[in-house]
Amino acid sequence: MSLRELARVVQTSEVTVRRDVRALEAEGLLDRRHGGAVLPGGFTRESGFPQKSLSATAEKTAIAELAAGLVEEGEAVVLGAGTTTQELARRLARVPGLTVVTNSLLVAQALAHANRVEVVMTGGTLRGSNYALVGSGAEQSLQGLRVTRAFLSGSGLTAERGLSTSNMLSASVDRALVQAASEVVVLADHTKLGTDTMFQTVPTDVMTRLVTDEPPAHDDRAATELQALADQGVQIAVAGTAPQGGRPPGAQRRGDAALPGQRRTPPRPASPEAGQLGPGRLGDLTSRRH
Repeated sequence: MSLRELARVVQTSEVTVRRDVRALEAEGLLDRRHGGAVLPGGFTRESGFPQKSLSATAEKTAIAELAAGLVEEGEAVVLGAGTTTQELARRLARVPGLTVVTNSLLVAQALAHANRVEVVMTGGTLRGSNYALVGSGAEQSLQGLRVTRAFLSGSGLTAERGLSTSNMLSASVDRALVQAASEVVVLADHTKLGTDTMFQTVPTDVMTRLVTDEPPAHDDRAATELQALADQGVQIAVAGTAPQGGRPPGAQRRGDAALPGQRRTPPRPASPEAGQLGPGRLGDLTSRRH
């Protein structure tokens, strides 16, 4: 339930509700989520497209800019459904010779007028809540496909279960997209970190990279989750500008030491365009808090 709705129900201010929610979380009576709260241990339900499109928009934009730097001219990639992958698609329109395979109408629409990009749509049944093609038709159309990398987002991300979503049909197609790629890049803003949902799509040991944004200083849960993911060998790329006076604590510049427990091939250098975003562009995160 959102803080705004809670405030309306109990007829008080959002400031008061936010303070009380913190106190209840400290007692283990509920779990805070971005803009709201849920019962402890409960799985988060999927939001509709209108709500998702208005959530963490600046963070999604920064993540998309960073992720676009991983894609090179002439590559073939797959993009799953979601508002973050939609933002990424808008930036991939400028990559010549690119082939994008997707089950998302939003991704296809973003690339519809990109003359230098070939768009391949899966088959399947339209799921109107997120404008994605799902079902056996979508999964069968991905059989035998092989691309360089897959870019996927979801409803939640934890080090224990990896990426997850709230819909079984969407999860099944996402797993098929993962099978088609040599590398799997997860796009998730900090509000998804530490959130678990019903259906696993990308196990942690299958994730090659996570592209995320810098969690707020008070968000210890997100920072802890990032550290746990790094400890399991996931390459962490943090989008956004470092605070004045240097890099964020624990964030390494591109080319610094590998992540703890790194077991994958180090990331290749970003394109010149990608490097224009400055500090944190492809920084591997090793420690978020002291």
